[in-house]
Amino acid sequence: MYSDQIQISNLNLVNSPYWFVHPIYSSNIIINGLTIRAPLDVPNTDGINPDSSTNVRIEDNYIESGDDCIAIKSGWDEYGIKFGKPSQHIIIRRLTCISPKSAMIALGSEMSGGIQDIRVEDLTAINTESAVRIKSAVGRGGFVKDIFVKGLNLNTMKYVFWMTGSYGDHPDNKFDPKALPNVTGINFRDVTAKNVTIAGKLEGISNDPFTGICISNATIEMFVKKDAYIEMGVHKVKLPWNCTDVSGVTSNVVPQPCELLPEKKVDCPFPTDKLPIESVQFKTCSI
Repeated sequence: MYSDQIQISNLNLVNSPYWFVHPIYSSNIIINGLTIRAPLDVPNTDGINPDSSTNVRIEDNYIESGDDCIAIKSGWDEYGIKFGKPSQHIIIRRLTCISPKSAMIALGSEMSGGIQDIRVEDLTAINTESAVRIKSAVGRGGFVKDIFVKGLNLNTMKYVFWMTGSYGDHPDNKFDPKALPNVTGINFRDVTAKNVTIAGKLEGISNDPFTGICISNATIEMFVKKDAYIEMGVHKVKLPWNCTDVSGVTSNVVPQPCELLPEKKVDCPFPTDKLPIESVQFKTCSI
């Protein structure tokens, strides 16, 4: 907490009762070469959770978890809005994740201080519920924007693309129902997935849609039959896509996405500039 210039590297971490690594209100952090193992049926055993932190580099980690392998957070409802410290300028590379009941990377649901400029590349998930999941709700406020993801290799997933605006947990009943999250500028490219149940479940908020979604060069091999249906509340929804209150574009995506994400023959962007944390060299502690 309130730390600067931190390196956590080359450790084996096993069976934490709660989140394993949780930098909060901190900056200039390198997390490298960790092996994290928790029972796959135990919740809240998140691997690495940057929380209201800036300039974070997370590379070359292996995580088995009963919850999110990595979750980026920034405060909850009115408390996160008041404190107003975003998680931003975060790089995640070369992660291998196993999480049958949760996400490889989650953005939120505590995101009221904002989450922005997140760069994710070259990740592998096996037997994991979802790849990169965005979780938000009415009352959160804040924003999730400028998210860039490329190079996902996924095997045995329930969801590939999953965004929800109704992740309804609140710390108390004092949240402002008029505080709506701004979710925009969400980019995915170069995704390969197989043995998938649902390609995309993208559900924004009525009168507050998630915008600027871009998905390009994604090939998803479905596990279920093409004419299968699943229950979504009181409705039956045809697989493999379910989209409400979202907008964006797609290019070269199989299976064909929903009508709210039309084909536009564009490559989704990924930043070419380098963040300051990328120039920091690893140090080895002397014994």
